[in-house]
Formats: sequence, C-alpha cells, structure tokens
Amino acid sequence: MNKRKVLRGTVVSNKMNKTVVVLVARKARHPKYEKLIDKRTKCYAHNDGGTLEIGQEVEIMECRPLSKMKRWRVIK
Repeated sequence: MNKRKVLRGTVVSNKMNKTVVVLVARKARHPKYEKLIDKRTKCYAHNDGGTLEIGQEVEIMECRPLSKMKRWRVIK
C-alpha cells in the first residue's frame, strides 16, 4: 500500500491557474537549546477547478511531480 504524506496548511496565494501556494507551519525543537521554534514551508499544490480563497485551511497530499515546483495536490 502506498503511504503518501498529508499536510494541513493555509492558502497564501491563488493567483496562478490551477495552482495555490499553501503555507504549512509546524513546531520543532531546537537540537541544542531544546526550545520550541516555528518552522514554515511553502508548498505549491494543484487545485483543479476548486475556488480557494486566501486564508482558507486546506489539506494537501503528496503526488507525482506535476511541474517544476508542484508536488502536492489539494484534497480538502
């Protein structure tokens, strides 16, 4: 069975055709000082037909490379 990563994030840009930029935020512990720090990643996700607004919470799933930067697709 193929296990694909599923991430939850916020839409920060919807200006492209069939593509949205999703900001995924997580907390990680610093290796030396052990303080919790915020880490953020911007993922380009394929959004076929759905109308997503900036600020909406979405779930994205890993998929095959769709273009140079798109490796995710919106599932919810």
